[in-house]
Amino acid sequence: MTAITDAEFEEAADLAPAVVRRYLSGKGWNAERDLSGAELWEWRPRQEPGAPFDPAPYELLVPMQRRRDYAGRVADILETLAVVEARRPGDIIREMQLPPVDWQFLRLVPPGPSGTAPLLDLVSALTGLKDLHTAAASSALTPQAVQPGQKPQVVKDHVAAVRLDQTRVGSYVIAAHTPLPEGPYGGYDRTGQGSLFDDSELARHPFLPSEPFARRVSRMLFAGVTCARFVAAETLAEDSVSHFEHLDSAGLSANLCESLVKIAGEERRDFSLAFAWSPEMPMEQPSRPVAITSRQVGALEAVAQDLRERLGREQDAVVHGVVTKLHRDMNPREATIYGSLLHEDSPRQRRVRVELRPEDLDKATDAWRHGLEVAVTGDLEPRGTGVRMRRVTLFTVGPE
Repeated sequence: MTAITDAEFEEAADLAPAVVRRYLSGKGWNAERDLSGAELWEWRPRQEPGAPFDPAPYELLVPMQRRRDYAGRVADILETLAVVEARRPGDIIREMQLPPVDWQFLRLVPPGPSGTAPLLDLVSALTGLKDLHTAAASSALTPQAVQPGQKPQVVKDHVAAVRLDQTRVGSYVIAAHTPLPEGPYGGYDRTGQGSLFDDSELARHPFLPSEPFARRVSRMLFAGVTCARFVAAETLAEDSVSHFEHLDSAGLSANLCESLVKIAGEERRDFSLAFAWSPEMPMEQPSRPVAITSRQVGALEAVAQDLRERLGREQDAVVHGVVTKLHRDMNPREATIYGSLLHEDSPRQRRVRVELRPEDLDKATDAWRHGLEVAVTGDLEPRGTGVRMRRVTLFTVGPE
């Protein structure tokens, strides 16, 4: 058993009884019966396949009030939890002290010793996890099969609030948590709690008006990833990509699929996502871990490309750069602009084919001859591996 240090013993004395019970409830422990001034809590390990008997449950005696032996009781609880969770007591204390949060656990399966991962795998996984939260927050705000590059401030604020915690045991597990509003149930009306999915239709995903945005994103994240695994399995079974845009209300989008592909990295490794909900706002419906295989990663890439090609038009985008070529043989005439799309979170230099209006021909020609910068506003559409701008509404040259 992992012994608690003197400093941790002092911290244990400061943990309120309600904080300890909240933590146990969130970890799957159950209060079995009341004793004199305490509660008996139990947690049953999962039975291993082929095991002849169910494993014996772990038991904890949880004090209901602060008494003379309170610190010692809590220290005993922490030492037992350290064994069950294979973590240090200090890490458990720190998690108990966190405000209400929803958790996401990204389990990677990289080669090499358990608890380690290649640097490139981690860079790709963390970037994908950031994009995953961005996609879920965007869908929680406005469900769309292809989300625009320019993100509302509430989406950016949510992603900025996501925190990474210490890694967990189990190959390589990245733990992230999303803070929820403080107070009783975070101001959340628990009456009429919606489920993760509507039982009658996978695509329906109701949210309560009073639900905090952070919890809405957590639920949309779980629903979207679950839908992504479903459409990947369907694509592999049918050996073709079907139309899945009706699942956008459940969080499925080209952006979410692309973020899952990014998590898998260049090596297309298997991974899984597990979810834990703040006991301050409990979820009644189980949320099992979602595993994505390397074959499903390829299918998700195809689904994302299909959604973008069919539904990827982006209105009122702006490209800023220089005219590098005029296509006079086209009807309507076109110009190639090398520059950046201003709505993208991380603008990069690229070539964009722009359909010109008659009133834009002279402007584009002057800009091409003299190397002047232009800014063009219009609708972006996929074009092969690139993009094309059509329905131009504004073409400005130089300081204009």
